[in-house]
Amino acid sequence: MVQLHYMMHLRYMRDDGGCWNCWIGLHYADTEVHFYPLETDMAHRFIADLKPGEILEDQTFMVRSKDLRTTTQGSLYIHAVLADRTGQLLSRVWSATEAMFRIMPEGGFINLRGRCENYKGNLQFIIEAIRPVELADVDLGDFLPHTDRDVDEMFARVKEILGGIKDPNIAALMQEYLKDESLMANFRIAPAAIQLHHAFIGGLLEHTLNLLELACLVVPRYPDLNPDLMLAGLLLHDLGKTAELGYKTNFHYSDQGTLVGHLAIGAIWIERMATRAEATTGKPFPDRIKWALQHIVLSHHAKAEFGSPKVPAFPEAIAIHYLDNLDAKVEMSVRAIKDDRNPDSEWTQFKPALESKMFKANILDQGQSTNA
Repeated sequence: MVQLHYMMHLRYMRDDGGCWNCWIGLHYADTEVHFYPLETDMAHRFIADLKPGEILEDQTFMVRSKDLRTTTQGSLYIHAVLADRTGQLLSRVWSATEAMFRIMPEGGFINLRGRCENYKGNLQFIIEAIRPVELADVDLGDFLPHTDRDVDEMFARVKEILGGIKDPNIAALMQEYLKDESLMANFRIAPAAIQLHHAFIGGLLEHTLNLLELACLVVPRYPDLNPDLMLAGLLLHDLGKTAELGYKTNFHYSDQGTLVGHLAIGAIWIERMATRAEATTGKPFPDRIKWALQHIVLSHHAKAEFGSPKVPAFPEAIAIHYLDNLDAKVEMSVRAIKDDRNPDSEWTQFKPALESKMFKANILDQGQSTNA
């Protein structure tokens, strides 16, 4: 009989003097644990490439989330979401125990053995064996999704657009942000979200640049909008996410992000950067501009249930809210279609953030069949 507290790291000797690494088996008879030899040095199989019926041996995945649940028969099972940089994979461990649940590190990595199945038109993974993984043994490039665009080019374009700001006070404030090397380094790599829109390395930069480009198109159509206030507000609206989110080994909320949130962080930073601008220029920073930018940051979610303590109260704040929502929703819908794994349906699964399923068919392709 093997006690559960020995499950974390096990090796046993072979007759030839070598040793086997061992899986932690998930098939129990009372407290007996079954072990499996571990194959090593296998190439990572990306989630986007997996097919129903495929058997996986010695594969490492990030545990995005986990939940210990009870079946209708009263036995425990683990509902988990595994992830790598190509997508997410719903997974289950049947006949589970609380000890198994504890050794699956949420936000960390686990090495798995199991099989892929088709469940209601979507891929799921049945975990049969697990073992812990040291972070030093993980190639993080396999697990953190990354923007497809060139980060240097995007950042250069952001600076180019901001360079067109004419108001000397707003221009001075923008320079204080841009010359903060630590902040800008994080801005270049931070995701815009953990799971919703632009949830990948470089996502915040890509989202912000999209909005700045949209402003360059939209603002000339509305001459009453102040272009400088628009551009500055768009740079700052989500910049607090560089501190709200953690993104070194996995995407998660930092303690500061959980306690304060990116809207409040961003508003606090405006006060701090305005003080720096005063020291640089030797002139007082206008309160009305500072308050307007803080209002844009605090109101850009538009509703209290979405985290905003204020409703947009002037035209630039309203415009920024809708441009932000446009870019986020379009990116989410496009990604939902691209990531959908069910070729037998022209619809994705229901997407709560979009309040709908997404229609995948090429609407202009007259030869493509549709269900009447």
